[in-house]
Amino acid sequence: MSEFTQSSAPAPAFPGGTILGYPRIGRMRELKRALESFWKGNSTEADLEKVAADLRAANRDRLAALGLGREDSSIPSNFSFYDHVLDAAVTFGAIPARFADLRDANGGVDLAGYSTIARGQGDKAPLEMTKWFDSNYHYLVPEIGPNTEFSLNSTRWVDEFIEAKEAGYVTRPVITGPLTFLYLSKAADEAPEGYQPIDRLDDLLPVYIELLAAFKAAGVEWVQIDEPILVADIDADRAEVLANTTKVYRALVAAESRPALFVAAPYNSLDDALPVLKNTAVDAIGIDLVRGSVPQGVDLKGATIVAGVVDGHNIWRTDLDEALRKADEVVALGANVTIASSTSLFHVPHTLQGEEHLGEELLSWLAFADEKVSEIVTLSTALSQGDQAVAGALGEARAALKARAEHPGTNRADVRDALAAVKEGDFERTAYSVRAAAQDARFNLPELATTTIGSFPQTPEIRKARAAWAKGQLSDADYEQAMKDEIASVVKLQEDLGLDVLVHGEAERNDMVQYFAELLEGFDVTKNGWVQSYGSRCTRPSILWGDVARSEAMTVTWAKYAQSLSDKPVKGMLTGPVTILAWSFVRDDQPLGDTAFQVGLALRGEIKDLEDAGIGIIQVDEPALRELLPLKKADQPAYLDWSVKSFRLATSGAQDDTQVHTHLCYSEFGEVIDAIDGLNADVTSIEAARSRMEVLPAIKDHGYERQIGPGVWDIHSPRVPSTDEVTELLSLAKASIPGKQLWVNPDCGLKTRGYDETNASLKNMLDATKAVRSA
Repeated sequence: MSEFTQSSAPAPAFPGGTILGYPRIGRMRELKRALESFWKGNSTEADLEKVAADLRAANRDRLAALGLGREDSSIPSNFSFYDHVLDAAVTFGAIPARFADLRDANGGVDLAGYSTIARGQGDKAPLEMTKWFDSNYHYLVPEIGPNTEFSLNSTRWVDEFIEAKEAGYVTRPVITGPLTFLYLSKAADEAPEGYQPIDRLDDLLPVYIELLAAFKAAGVEWVQIDEPILVADIDADRAEVLANTTKVYRALVAAESRPALFVAAPYNSLDDALPVLKNTAVDAIGIDLVRGSVPQGVDLKGATIVAGVVDGHNIWRTDLDEALRKADEVVALGANVTIASSTSLFHVPHTLQGEEHLGEELLSWLAFADEKVSEIVTLSTALSQGDQAVAGALGEARAALKARAEHPGTNRADVRDALAAVKEGDFERTAYSVRAAAQDARFNLPELATTTIGSFPQTPEIRKARAAWAKGQLSDADYEQAMKDEIASVVKLQEDLGLDVLVHGEAERNDMVQYFAELLEGFDVTKNGWVQSYGSRCTRPSILWGDVARSEAMTVTWAKYAQSLSDKPVKGMLTGPVTILAWSFVRDDQPLGDTAFQVGLALRGEIKDLEDAGIGIIQVDEPALRELLPLKKADQPAYLDWSVKSFRLATSGAQDDTQVHTHLCYSEFGEVIDAIDGLNADVTSIEAARSRMEVLPAIKDHGYERQIGPGVWDIHSPRVPSTDEVTELLSLAKASIPGKQLWVNPDCGLKTRGYDETNASLKNMLDATKAVRSA
C-alpha cells in the first residue's frame, strides 16, 4: 500500500455524541492524594495503580449512566498520572539522557521514574513546564535532539483500553498528535544551532503507525488524536505546518492496520487546516465552535465533523438553541455531524452535586463536566430526532439564560458609573526616573536586592486552623491569633536568613484568587470545584458571575501587622486583574476586558488603603498574563491592550515612592515583552530557573529599563538547588541585566513547598547572592 493510499476498511459509525476528555483527578482528588502518598513513600506503585484503575472504572460507569454509549467509542480514555504530553514522551522514548538510568530493559520507565522526569531529583532537573495553549493547565515540555531514539516504549494506552474492554466498554483512546508533540517540544541541549524537534517528524511517524497497529490488534475502533497546534499561530511557517499536516495524516490514514482516526483540534478555529485535514481522508475531524467559528466556504460533503458546541473550557450552562444553530450550519455544509464538547472536560470540575450552597438560581446557570455530558446527550437527541424530542430541556435552558441576563448583580449601575468616570490620566504614573529616585531614598536597598514572591509553606496546622474556623469550630479571635503567630514566624525566618524585602507569607489565604473572590462582590466559590493545574496540583477556580465591587479593605489588617514586626519593608500582596480572571470561571455575557477593568478599579482602592496603612512596597501578581494571550495573532493586540490597561488602572494611583512589583510565570516572554514593559511596574519578577534564564535575551534586546528579578530557584520541583547552581544562574542574569536593576528571588510562591526545603533553598539563594555581590 503506498504512502498516500487510504486504508480500504470502512470506518465504523462515529458516536452520536461524545466528549473530548473527562476530568482525571477524581471527584474528591483521589489521584492527587494517591500520587503524593506514593511520592512520600507511604504507598507502593501497586497501590497507586489500584487507585488509578478504580478512578477509570468510576469514570466509565458515570459517563455511561449519563447517556454515553458503552460500546460505541463515545467514552474517551484520556487518563494520565501526571501529564498527557509527558505520557507521549515516555511512550515514544523521548526521555532525556540525564534520565537514562531510569529506563527498564524495554526502554520504558516505571511510575517512580516517570515521576522523577516530571519533578526532578537531586542534580537531575525536571522537564520544563509551561501553559497548555490558552488554559490554566501546565504541560511538561519534551526535550528532543537529533539523537533521540524514538520507539514504542510503553503499552499503557493499549492496556487501559483492554482494561475497559474487559469491563464491558469499548472506549476511545486519546493521544497527543505528532504535530502537537513535536512543535511543543524544545531542542535538547546537545542539538546544533538551527535544529528544531519537528525536523524528526519522519523518524517519529513509524512509531505512531506501530502504535495504531497495536490499538487495532487490541480491538480499538476509534482513536482520538489531539492536534490543537493546528489552531494556533506559532513561530513555524504556516505553509510548513500545513504541509506537515498533509504528510502526517496521509501516512497515518494509509497505515495497513489502524483504527478509525478522529483528529481533534480544540481551543480555536482550524481555518486553513480544515480543508487540508479533510483532504487527507481522516475519518473524523473535531472543530471547536465555542472559541472558534463555523467554517465558511468549505465543502464538507461526506466528512464526519465532531462539532464542539458545548464549552469544555468554562462552566456556564449552554445556550442549547445557539448550539443547535451552529450544528445545523455545519450540517448545511454537507457534513455528518456529531455533538461534542469543544475541548476536553478536564478543564472543568466533575459535578455540581455537593455545591447546593451556591443557591438554586446560580446553580441553574452552571454546568460542570457531568452536566455538560447531559447537555451533549440532549443536543444529540435534538439533532437526530428534532427539537420536540427535548422540548422540556430546551425550555429550561432558555429560562435559566433569561434569569441570568435579568439578575441585578450582572448589571450594577454603581459599578458601571465608576468605570465610566475613569479618565486617561488614571492609567498613567509619573516617569520611572522620578519614581526610582523617590523609592531609592525611601528604601535604600542594596544591589541584588533579595526577596520572595509572596507565599510561604501552607503547613497542615495552617490548613487545619482554616478548616476549623470555616466550620465554626475555631473562634474568630483564635483564628486571627493562629494566623498572626504564623506571620510572626515567617517574618522572623526571613529576617534571620537576611532577606532584604519581606513578605507576610499569606497564611490566611487558601488560594491567591479565591481569597479575593470571597471578599469581592460578584463572585462565588465552590466546595469541590477542583481542576488539575499540573501533576497533583489542583486549583478551585472561583465563579465570577456578576459585576465586581469592593466593599471594604481586604489585605490591610494582615499587611499592617506584618510590617509592625520588622524595620525592613514588608510587601503588600495582591492578585492582579488578569490573573483573577484567568484563574476563575469568568462570566461569558460581556467582554473580558470590561470585567478586567471592574477588578482593576477594585484593586486600585485596595492599593490606596495599603498606602494609607504605611505599606511602601505593593506586589500585584500577574502570573497569568501570557496565559490568556489569544492563539490567533490577529486577536492578540486587543487582548494585550485591555490586559495591560487593567493592570495600570489598578496600580497607577500609587504614590511615586510606593514601589509597585508584579510577578509573571510560565511565559514565553519574548511574545509579550512589550506588554510586560507596558505594565509599567517598578519591579517585575519572572519564572526563569527551570528554563535556565531563556528569557534573558528577550529582556536584553528589548532594552528593559526598570528592575527585574528572574527566578533562580524552581519551586515546582522538590529539589533544593545548590549554592553553585544558583550562583551560576545569577551570574548569567547579571551578565545581561545591570546589577542595580537585578533582583534575586525564587521563581514563584512557596505555598506548595515544605519548610525544610524552603529554608535550605533560601539559604543557598542568599549565599549565592553574597558570592555574586562580592565577585
